[in-house]
Amino acid sequence: MELLESCKLCPRNCGANRLGEKRGFCGAGEKVRVARAALHYWEEPCISGDIGSGTVFFSHCTLKCVFCQNYNISQCSWGKEITVERLAEIFIELQEKGALNINLVTPTHYVPQIIEAIKIAKANGLKLPIIYNSSGYEKVETIRLLKGYIDVYLPDLKYFDTKYASKYSKAKDYFSYASEAINEMINQVGEVKFDENGIIQKGVIIRHLMLPGLLFDSKKIIDYIYNTYGDRVYISIMNQYTPLEHVKEYPELNKPLNQKHYEALIDYTLNLGVKNGFIQDEGTDKESFIPLFNFEGV
Repeated sequence: MELLESCKLCPRNCGANRLGEKRGFCGAGEKVRVARAALHYWEEPCISGDIGSGTVFFSHCTLKCVFCQNYNISQCSWGKEITVERLAEIFIELQEKGALNINLVTPTHYVPQIIEAIKIAKANGLKLPIIYNSSGYEKVETIRLLKGYIDVYLPDLKYFDTKYASKYSKAKDYFSYASEAINEMINQVGEVKFDENGIIQKGVIIRHLMLPGLLFDSKKIIDYIYNTYGDRVYISIMNQYTPLEHVKEYPELNKPLNQKHYEALIDYTLNLGVKNGFIQDEGTDKESFIPLFNFEGV
């Protein structure tokens, strides 16, 4: 775990010695902290299917968006510390429960430990596709470490404009890092491939969560993805933004997404020529869709 001695796994490059007592921007230490490991049914249809995705929700985060729906685990350290060996066991247990894949949620700051856990799990019979479910705020060097271990990348592409990335995530360099990382992801795993049941086995799905009042920025994100990659990737446009208690300091975000703006973005996307994508029905902006972080499966 030499990479943890002066941790620069994410673009924050804080250099914290996580093998000791020091914590960097993300708040993570040497041991993996997990808040939930269970079948999850609310991902894209090609990920969850009818059976469920084997999601592992990691605690702490390298981005810490002010509107995060998983705020308790991303920014309040909620979770249980486990060993790499236990993480490998969790992967196998999810496979035994019938999971369609192993879905690593917010994994960036635990990449070295995750790689070791994948090695152990595969030696013990893990055969499922592994999904790297990320904020998109990644370093190319870290993504390269994952080559051969990850089958599907599921990155966010949250902001195009620097001012929004800076205001809501304190990451003015978000787009430059995310776009380079996504390019590396696509180079690694290639175009999207599904099995006979329509479940994803390889490829990249880029997610974009639409925020209140940011239709113009969202259009720029869609423009960038389609003009750069065409139909090589799938785009998932999400309307599930849920204003929680901690956005009260941001009045422009302290309200639900305007459904007409979402529909306008879908129309824009279709008119642009995008064919490979996912959209959401109304009613996903409810707190009931936020998982219970009760240490299930940990």
